[in-house]
Amino acid sequence: MTIKWMSNDMEKFSLHRKVLTTAILAATAATTPQVLFAAEDQTMEEVAVVGSRISRNSEFETATPIQVMDREAIEKSGYTNLQQLFEKNPAAGNGTFSTRGNNQDSTANGAAAVSLRGMGADATLVLVNGRRVAISAFAESITTSFVDINSVPLAAIERVEVLKDGASAIYGSDAVAGVVNLVLRKDFEGAEVSVDYGGADGYDEQSVSAIWGVNGDESNLTVIFDHHKNSRLSSTERSGLDTANQSSRGGMDFRSSRGYPGSFSVNGTIVPDPNCPEERDTGEVCVYDYGPWTLITPEAERTGLIMLGHTQLTEGVEFFSEIAVQHNTSVAQGAPTPLDGDAGLYVLADHPNNPFGEDVDIFRYRTVDAGPRQWDIETDNLRGVFGLRGTIADWDWEASVQRARSESTQTGGRSQGWVRTDLLQEEINAGRYNPFGGVQNPDSVINDITTSLVRQGKSDLTSYDFSISGDLFDTANGTIAMAAGLEYREEKASDTPDDQFQRGLIFGTESVSANASRDISSAFVEFAIPLPARFDLTLAARYDDYSDFGSTTNPMANLLWTATDALSLRASWGTGFRAPSLAQVGLGPSQESLFFIDSYGCEVNPTYCNSTDYNIIFSGNPDLDAEESESYNIGAVFEPIENLQLSLDYWNITQEGKIDEVPFGYIYTLYCWDQDSTVCRRDTPLDGESLGALQSIDSSFTNIGEQEVSGIDLSIVYSGIELVGGDLGLRLDYSYLAEFERVELNSSGNAFITRDLAGEYEYPQHRWNATADWTFDTFGFSAGLSYIGEFEDTPDIDFDGTLDYDTNSSRTVDSFLTMNLQARYTGLENMVLSLGADNILDEEPPFAIGDGNSDLYGYVESQHDPRGRFIYGKMTYSF
Repeated sequence: MTIKWMSNDMEKFSLHRKVLTTAILAATAATTPQVLFAAEDQTMEEVAVVGSRISRNSEFETATPIQVMDREAIEKSGYTNLQQLFEKNPAAGNGTFSTRGNNQDSTANGAAAVSLRGMGADATLVLVNGRRVAISAFAESITTSFVDINSVPLAAIERVEVLKDGASAIYGSDAVAGVVNLVLRKDFEGAEVSVDYGGADGYDEQSVSAIWGVNGDESNLTVIFDHHKNSRLSSTERSGLDTANQSSRGGMDFRSSRGYPGSFSVNGTIVPDPNCPEERDTGEVCVYDYGPWTLITPEAERTGLIMLGHTQLTEGVEFFSEIAVQHNTSVAQGAPTPLDGDAGLYVLADHPNNPFGEDVDIFRYRTVDAGPRQWDIETDNLRGVFGLRGTIADWDWEASVQRARSESTQTGGRSQGWVRTDLLQEEINAGRYNPFGGVQNPDSVINDITTSLVRQGKSDLTSYDFSISGDLFDTANGTIAMAAGLEYREEKASDTPDDQFQRGLIFGTESVSANASRDISSAFVEFAIPLPARFDLTLAARYDDYSDFGSTTNPMANLLWTATDALSLRASWGTGFRAPSLAQVGLGPSQESLFFIDSYGCEVNPTYCNSTDYNIIFSGNPDLDAEESESYNIGAVFEPIENLQLSLDYWNITQEGKIDEVPFGYIYTLYCWDQDSTVCRRDTPLDGESLGALQSIDSSFTNIGEQEVSGIDLSIVYSGIELVGGDLGLRLDYSYLAEFERVELNSSGNAFITRDLAGEYEYPQHRWNATADWTFDTFGFSAGLSYIGEFEDTPDIDFDGTLDYDTNSSRTVDSFLTMNLQARYTGLENMVLSLGADNILDEEPPFAIGDGNSDLYGYVESQHDPRGRFIYGKMTYSF
């Protein structure tokens, strides 16, 4: 049986467009507008914002919602890396992940990504200076390709631009939920050094950065250095989060059936080790608490160097370059190796420690005496951009070539808990390894059963692009402008696990194997058209041709109406796509762990009724098509009084042909009742039983999913308020998730069902940030509140591996509100001193029973940070 995987003069519009421009740029921070705008003559600094290829002055803006955080706002936030900034952004959602919670089972250790609208990290396009960069060498969750935002140091960023709208017509694949553009600092002159240090209970971070720049005749060279280091934060340093048995808090007991002592098959009967402690003896197996081994935050170190330069070659031609080098190290740790019947381990009757006096099979066991499984991860990122830009006949042009690479290596040494089953069996047979009683075996024996492992990943990007932009002709309403361009990219990705994984000698750890490449040719065009009655229309279209799945064309239309000097209305519409990730196409047999109850097995043997982690073995599908999407946004920007801007937007994104795993419940229901199934593999049944212990299930990917996501964004910025002799700025950003409807196969695989995730597990409907900043003479004070709303707990209420939140109601995971404070002093020449605290009230994450998969320790790691109160200090000196 098989599965089928399955601008007349533009100045006349200046006052009308000022309100929208102000609202967009005010998004940087509550105090930023007076920096960007000169109040006396109302002229505005030209700022190129993500979302358009047309070179425009800042009196002409697009109709798409854009949020910008500039350098000043970043400094006031107190964040030391991009992952902290994005995970508290109300526009982000499920799928945003960080190094928090990384363990040896994660497939993208040490990395971080942003997921706008909760649609996944692979549905958010991340750019650096408007260009794509190489994806992470290791995919997250086996096949989710993403840009590791840890590869770009915060010290190098001039501003962060977030386009909260689909933009495939401008940028191509992945810009489904939006675009994040990281604009690097450039044209710097002089030198600046920053040093900061911060700590929470049991945890600390330290960073040092420097920027140096020199200007020549029509040229500049800027060099940026950054070094960041943080210690590890173990689960044992946060009370209640260090155990998989959360029953005392009202949660589940997720202790593993792979115990220490273990459980054995004796004459066809499963029995716990005679020395199993009473509190761990379930009657069928001896369970083990792996919780104390987990890391909340792994130790990490990141060092980066970026050089940006440009020089005028001739009167009309400029050469520019960007060179970036980043070296990151991190660690990952998991509980000692879990073993089950699939390992084929046994103990003969004559073993000196055998308490049963007869041959027995090892049913469940864990080599705790070999220590936790640990990875050392090193990642090197290299990026070079070289290009020419200039002007011909009032048309701007630019041509560039980029080469980018990300290489990661995971290593595990003999002293890091990596047990080989064949070596273990040899030592058992020789009577030197004692698998009974939960004893500590001699170090010499441990050395003989352990091994070294290496996993290597590599991602390559080569791209060439050419673009032009300029004015086409004048009309009675203004000048029609155009941009057009051609792009060519080559992408490659590989992930090679150690051969010992491939040979089935390493157990209990997810392994990934992938190898794929493609080339992409693209062409785009964009028009900016001023219309009568203060309307501005932008039209764009892009054609992409992929060497694997084929071609796609995506249009976009944006309309802006400046109704009055105080009110602008905007609307945008476009289609988009996401190409199948190289991992989804070229994935070799790769393992993922999933906790569920083997309900078929439970019917024949109570031992199989325990919820435990089983291996799901995935393979790629080269016949996948691209996911297709459609998005629209309707909004208004209102300035009722001077310095007060309000924006309100309704957004909607629909995705079809979404690439999903073949539903687990479908595969289980179809195959796992059959002992002889080649898809659902089981051990040989015990005497008198029809089914053996479940070991693994094969799965793959298919264009089967569909989802519709919508919501409301509200932004309020009030700046320049005089208060007690100082200037006060206030800001509120709020996002409401109205719906997140996902269409998927039911567990039987015979019908489609629609589930609404809004308000369900990991999908809070309400998220907001509120900030206040007051500056007086040489002092400044900032305060911020970050709110993550409540959501329902336990999406799989019976933990059988099939989501059932649509038919069952569960308890509520409480909301999470944290406060940040910062004080600044600028009274010293060329120096800025800052002191602040993140989560100053030391709020603990709300309790959650969990999902039975990644959240097993009483909180939801993707939404809530258990670090606690973090106090920091920073000094910046310019010379």
